[in-house]
Amino acid sequence: VQLVESGGGLVQPGGSLRLSCAASGFTFSRYVMSWYRQALGKERESVAVISSTGGITNYADSVKGRFTISRDNAKNTVYLQMNSLKPEDTAVYYCHGASGPMGYWGQGTQVTVSS
Repeated sequence: VQLVESGGGLVQPGGSLRLSCAASGFTFSRYVMSWYRQALGKERESVAVISSTGGITNYADSVKGRFTISRDNAKNTVYLQMNSLKPEDTAVYYCHGASGPMGYWGQGTQVTVSS
């Protein structure tokens, strides 16, 4: 089982990034997928979640209207489009897949928002 995030980096405030998470080793289309983030010295928090079919999404209040989660079950990939980035969005972003008692984490990708 693997979840491999990519797309992180350094961006100026107000900028955009698109994170990707490529999944392998499990039936991706049956899993609820989420993005979490963890800032330095803080607890890991949920950012966005998408149902197995992609029909239902939910967001943390802090990112509503700025971030969009989506998935392509044909490509076994989940995305996080991040717009209007703020310095407080700086964190390591993790991909997570869950189905019943099973759950998997990616290794994380660093997002730094700074001028």
